[in-house]
Parts: sequence; structure tokens; C-alpha cells
Amino acid sequence: MGKPLFAAAIRSQPSDFVVTENLAIEFSGTGEHDYLWLQKTGANTNWVARQLARHAGVRAADVGYSGLKDRHAITRQWFSILRQGDDTDWQAFSCNGVEILDIRRHQRKLRRGAHDNNEFRIALRSDDALTPDRERIEDRLRRVAARGVPNYFGPQRFGHDASNLDLAMQLFSGKRLKREMRSIAISAARSYLFNEILARRVSDGTWDRILPGELANLDGSGSVFEVIEPDEVIERRCADMDIHPTATLCGLGGEISRGVITEIERDATDAYPDLKVGLERLAVKASTRPLRLRVKRLSWNFDDDALWLEFTLPKGGFATAMLRELAET
Repeated sequence: MGKPLFAAAIRSQPSDFVVTENLAIEFSGTGEHDYLWLQKTGANTNWVARQLARHAGVRAADVGYSGLKDRHAITRQWFSILRQGDDTDWQAFSCNGVEILDIRRHQRKLRRGAHDNNEFRIALRSDDALTPDRERIEDRLRRVAARGVPNYFGPQRFGHDASNLDLAMQLFSGKRLKREMRSIAISAARSYLFNEILARRVSDGTWDRILPGELANLDGSGSVFEVIEPDEVIERRCADMDIHPTATLCGLGGEISRGVITEIERDATDAYPDLKVGLERLAVKASTRPLRLRVKRLSWNFDDDALWLEFTLPKGGFATAMLRELAET
């Protein structure tokens, strides 16, 4: 969509970055799992899960959550905890930066990716005078709402100084890692290759177009279907953001799982053979991810030195992918 329009800081304080997770399940009201609706301030999701397990006297594996949330923020998300015998006294639970907002019961553990979307309220604070550029900024925001943005994985996926990619190379070189660290390493490698593919599609202007032979993603779902040759109906549905182009999340069976791999995609992944071959050797199954991220319920207002944004993203979407279309953060 163009270069960033201004320089800005995010997360200057936790209240500048607020995330609310919305689940896609209905609670049964009974069952062997307590569900806690927590508000976390400056707290890591994994760390909070371990504190919950300790309080309940269960294993860390008995605590479930749908997604990792930003640490340097105020986040509201659900956790499930396996019940052990008598009811756990959650009123006695104390954890710095964590507040229990609601308690429910359900029959099943909360699994990763069970949420429907995340709502964001973010302040972009700038030393630049934003008011004179208000018209340009609002024009860019309207384009974001109408067209979506490139669906990049955010920098947090790769760790500080790309440490998660270093971890991936250690894994691919034969080092044994704990299950959690192994998952982080694999995700970083797949995400990096996907971002490389997406960057090339952005460069040639096809990130929001469906190419012959690729899989189209049905908006708001994990459903995909192969498009042999895009016709007027497909092009109109894509323009209306009813469907989105996709790219491979690398692993075994990529060409089978998504039909014809585009030349752009093959060139991008072949440029990083250590990552590509490493994923295949570990028998990581290939999958797909939409190239375009739809931004819903986008609104904004200007307040002194800040631009405040409110919007909703589907699960798997990174707020930083949206912010990069406005500001260099």
C-alpha cells in the first residue's frame, strides 16, 4: 500500500496496547475443567499458565489456553484448568499483574486456536505532528479497511534478535529440544519462509490476487479449495474479500496439499534450503495460510500526540501486520 506514513512508538505503557480474546465455544456449565477469564498486565501467557497450575495442584500440561498474547500489554484471555477433587479456591489465587474477571465450567480442555478473533485497542504515539497528515493517514486507513493488509507473521514469532530462528537451526542440526522449544523453533522456521513468499507476492502486486492453480481460503474459516483458472466470479469474490489467496506453510506434501506451487513460492523457499529441508526431515506436515489479512471493525481517532486504533483480527493475525501499513514502529 506504500511506505509507512510516520514514525511511532507502540506499547509505551501497557494501556497503549489492549487485546481481548473472543472464544468460539459455548460453555457447558458442567465438566472437569474450570475456565478463567483473566486480565493480564505485563504478564507472559506461559508464565501465567504455570502459576495457575501451581495454585490448582495440577501439571502445567493440564492448563489450556487458546493463544499466546503480548506480554507488554493489557490482555484478556481464557485459560482452562483441570479440576482435581474439591473445588479450587480461585478467590485465593494471587499473581502479580493478573486479575480474574470470570469463572466458568466446561467439559473439555481449551485447545490452541479455539478462539474466533482478537479485538485490539492500540495507541501509536509519535513525536511527529499527526494533525497535518490526518487526511493522508485516514485515506490509508480506509484502504486498509477496504482491501485488508499483507498477512505477515509478526516479529514476536522470531524472538529477540531472531533467537527462535537460531533455535530452529540447532533443531535441524540434530539438537534435542524440549517439546515447547521444539514447537517454537518449527513455527519460527515456517513463519520465516511464509513471510519470504509473501514479500515476493507484495513486490509483484499479487498478494491480494488468486493465481492459477493455487488454493483459495474462504474468509473466516480454515476451508480452502483449488482454483484451476480464476474467472470473473473468483476475481469478484476475491475483491469482496469473501476469499483470499494463500501460500504454503512449509513441510512435507506441500505440492499435494495446495495443488500447483507457484514459481514465486518455489524460488522463495529454495533460497533457504536449510529451513525448508529441515522441516521436511522432521516430517512437519505442510499447510496453508492466507496471504491477506482482513481488518474488521476498524475505527480511529487522533488524541494529542497519538493515533488510537480499534479493530478486530481473526485468529492467527498479527496486529503488527496492520500497523506496518501506517507507521514505522
